[in-house]
Amino acid sequence: MAALYDHPGELAADEPIRLLAIRDTPLSLDEVFRAVGDDAAGGTALFVGTVRNHDGGADVDALGYSSHPTAETELRRVAEKVVADFPVRALAAVHRVGDLAVGDVAVVVAVSCPHRAEAFAACRKLIDDLKHEVPIWKHQRFSDGTEEWVGSC
Repeated sequence: MAALYDHPGELAADEPIRLLAIRDTPLSLDEVFRAVGDDAAGGTALFVGTVRNHDGGADVDALGYSSHPTAETELRRVAEKVVADFPVRALAAVHRVGDLAVGDVAVVVAVSCPHRAEAFAACRKLIDDLKHEVPIWKHQRFSDGTEEWVGSC
C-alpha cells in the first residue's frame, strides 16, 4: 500500500506529519527515524513492535496482519490528534500487513518534540491509539495448530 506521505524531504518544514503508511513490505527503522528529524526537536522517541514467539501462554509460530481499506485514513486521524495534543515537531508511523515471522518488525512509530518528556508521551499516545483505533487485525498461528484473530493490531 502507498504511504500518505512518502517523501519526507519534499514536505514543507512546518508539516509535522512526515510519514504515514501501511505496507506489505519490510519496514525500515532508519526511514522512520530520518522522517522525524528536526533541528528544533530536543527529544525523539521511537517505538518498534516486533512479532514475539508467545502470547497468552501459547507458542506463536507466525502471524498475519490485514487491514480495512480505511486504515490509512484512520491512521492519519490518529496522527493528527497526537499533533494537536502535543508540541510535535515531526511524526511518523508505519504498520506492516501480510504474513510475518517471529522477530519481524510489525510497526514503527516515532515522534520528535522540543523536550524528551513530550516526545515519550506523544509516542506512547500514537502507538496506543494506533493499536486501538486503526482497523488492522492480527491472525496468530500457534505451534499446537490453533489460531486466533485479535481485534486491532
